[in-house]
Amino acid sequence: MSLPPLTLYLAAPRGFCAGVDRAIKIVEMALEKWGAPVFVRHEIVHNRFVVDGLRAKGAVFVEELDECPTDRPVIFSAHGVPKSVPNEAARREMLFVDATCPLVSKVHIEAGRHHDAGLQIVMIGHAGHPETIGTMGQLPDGEVLLVETAADVAHLTPRDPERLAFVTQTTLSVDDTADIVVALKARFPAVIGPHKEDICYATTNRQEAVKAVAPKADALLVVGAPNSSNSRRLVDVGAKAGCAYAQLVQRAADIDWRALDGIRSIAITAGASAPEVLVNEVVDAFRSRYDVTIEPVETAQENVEFKVPRVLRQPA
Repeated sequence: MSLPPLTLYLAAPRGFCAGVDRAIKIVEMALEKWGAPVFVRHEIVHNRFVVDGLRAKGAVFVEELDECPTDRPVIFSAHGVPKSVPNEAARREMLFVDATCPLVSKVHIEAGRHHDAGLQIVMIGHAGHPETIGTMGQLPDGEVLLVETAADVAHLTPRDPERLAFVTQTTLSVDDTADIVVALKARFPAVIGPHKEDICYATTNRQEAVKAVAPKADALLVVGAPNSSNSRRLVDVGAKAGCAYAQLVQRAADIDWRALDGIRSIAITAGASAPEVLVNEVVDAFRSRYDVTIEPVETAQENVEFKVPRVLRQPA
């Protein structure tokens, strides 16, 4: 029996970004250097497959520092942590390694520089997300005001409307963030923005790739975790770009085949914390049900690499 034809648009760039790749390497290198267990505060990146793989190698994931013994190394996740966390680790004389993505650290430095200049900060981000918590935690309480939508801007009550700067979470929707920035500048014309956009290159590139493939396809699947902000934004971007069916799947077992009945084309991408092995698993699942023709759609090339912390580097 012949299989129905299906055109599969494979978006690129997709999957791991340099910050995620670095964070995973840090955990693996720490295990090699110090042996198991190595403790990790919060999921190193938001992907269950990755976390489970590191757990099998001896990583122990916890949510708070007081869950870690003082005689074992602890790693801070790629999302960043409030200043109070490394300060407490130092007070307890713990060995700790910071796996914060350098592009998130750049936002931390930026917020600190504006604070030192006497400005109050507006953070564009998602409440409760670890990156937002980490960035807001770089400064004293009250020094960072959070907005999640353009509508939130109307309710801001800064202490001095003429002394404001804004920063953003690195994994937001580029288009939605632009709308919030427009609202901020309309209400607070003196507000100071970043020298270079805070939304990271990988988030931007993956969203642009989705904009290119979504209008071509009957459906879009984003491989990623439900707690991954950048993955969920890819679903939103795909829907806004004209794809009638855009869904997040963690892996092939999550595909709703009934919802895809009758499709002739599908677009597939992956969030920045999803490994390529899971993309291949999804593609193979379609190959088992369709006569698949793969059409790559590449909108950018990435060659970014971040160094691991000095404490983990091999001597020259």
